[in-house]
Amino acid sequence: MIERYTLPEMAHIWSDENKFNIWLEIEILACEAQVKLGIAPPEIINEIRSKAKININRINEIEQTTKHDVIAFLTSIEEQVGEPSRFIHLGMTSSDVLDTSLAVQAKQSGELIIKELQNLEQVLIKRANEFKYTVCIGRSHGVHAEPMTFGLKFALWLDECRRNINRMEQAIDEIAVGKISGAVGTYEHIPPFIEEYVCEKLGLRPSIISTQVVQRDRHAQFLHSVAMIGSMLEKIATEIRHLQRTEVLEAEEYFSKGQKGSSAMPHKRNPISSENICGQARLLRTNALAAIENNALWHERDISHSSVERIIFPDSTISCHYILRRAINLLDNLIVYPENMMRNLEITNGLYNSQKVLLALARKGLKRQIAYELVQKSAMRTWNEKVSFLQSLKENDELMQYFTDEELSSLFDFKEIFKSVDYIYSKLNM
Repeated sequence: MIERYTLPEMAHIWSDENKFNIWLEIEILACEAQVKLGIAPPEIINEIRSKAKININRINEIEQTTKHDVIAFLTSIEEQVGEPSRFIHLGMTSSDVLDTSLAVQAKQSGELIIKELQNLEQVLIKRANEFKYTVCIGRSHGVHAEPMTFGLKFALWLDECRRNINRMEQAIDEIAVGKISGAVGTYEHIPPFIEEYVCEKLGLRPSIISTQVVQRDRHAQFLHSVAMIGSMLEKIATEIRHLQRTEVLEAEEYFSKGQKGSSAMPHKRNPISSENICGQARLLRTNALAAIENNALWHERDISHSSVERIIFPDSTISCHYILRRAINLLDNLIVYPENMMRNLEITNGLYNSQKVLLALARKGLKRQIAYELVQKSAMRTWNEKVSFLQSLKENDELMQYFTDEELSSLFDFKEIFKSVDYIYSKLNM
């Protein structure tokens, strides 16, 4: 079924409320560090925490005049706190707050994405085991190749899903870096201890070195990991779109009661979830490219990256989270038609066994090219006359001098495929 997506958790991460609360926590933690260093008196912390409240409307109102969001935020806090506010933002620059806050938000969003990847992993394990021995035709170039099992498709996606979990974990680790080192990163006006203290409390690492900003290769890696997840989901969705084609119909998206496929044609059952996933995956790739463009800034900092990141971080993480949930729902409810798989398997009248016969001849001592020509002769007859490949082989006197009828017929069995499937699954630790 198609579920309405409200994304309460992910949307909250990128809300003004969450952002400003993180900003406030950064400023208060910096004040706590000042207390520990003896720069500020201890009593200011309780006073700041009790008085400072986020008033989004007031911040927005001030920003209309200042044209600077951090100054508007600080002004709003100063109005509430009074005299102790002189210790707030002491020696800091705007990017100390912005970049450290963005690291927290990226970490929060990445952890939600990992949770959905782990849910996807479980669905893929379930369906891979369900169709472990369900025979279907494998295709290369869109053309029938050799038989495989439908479960292997899910197993392949499972392996990639696990790589994406690892990639996202690495990307979170890379982006979970804070920076509170002042105007150009020299700590001239703020002790390094304050950065260390704030980052530790927020679950971040201090940047080893920064300019006025944390370097944007970290952000590019994060959004590329998001884009790679989208690419995996697009791969899955593209396969389903093909399998749902009327002429194929080996699998189909679940079509709920009352759902409509077309405003014009009442019979339509379209792969709309798969198409939606493919479309949004393009957005994720585009945003990843924008993140790379953000890495080259002028000197120690400009703000050409800022306007881009205000769009690409919420959009990419929300879209990724959305299509992950949609893909989980799609795969968990995917309708599978094994009988159509067997029908499609036999479209070529058994030609998918050609390599088996070729290899059997090679094992009997024939040179490969001679064996190839013998098998191809029967295969071309099957293509042209639509007779079964097994019949065509048995009526090839030159070839049959190497086989008994029983020996040749045994080559058309699926048991060897199943043996190899067990081996592949064992490597996936399912």
